[in-house]
Amino acid sequence: MTGFNWLLQWPIRALVLLLIASLPLGVEFEGFGAALLSAGAIGLLGSLLTLPLKALFLLPWAVTSLGGLIQPISLLFNWLITAILFGLAAGFVDGFRLKNGVFSAILGSLAYSIISMVVLSLVFGAI
Repeated sequence: MTGFNWLLQWPIRALVLLLIASLPLGVEFEGFGAALLSAGAIGLLGSLLTLPLKALFLLPWAVTSLGGLIQPISLLFNWLITAILFGLAAGFVDGFRLKNGVFSAILGSLAYSIISMVVLSLVFGAI
């Protein structure tokens, strides 16, 4: 993804976060500014931490998914990494709160992944 595409996606992802905050998942934002910072933080943390987190979970992933042969296990580990990034962003950004802690991070990250994928594919076509 080019830097320009990311800049176009950033406010859309912030709007998706505000949409998630309207769902009863325990995800709260003080406003669009906090959502915008949170979308940036999630993206930045994803860029910096995805590979180290995948390396950390490599052995359990390889054993449980038979080296990637069992796709739902691979998706579960990717979701776990997204939930960790979501929770870390909530810890770093003022105005982004997870009312129910880990439970909100898990549900919020799942909703964020699914809704972002759908909205971005509608706006930008096949991504």
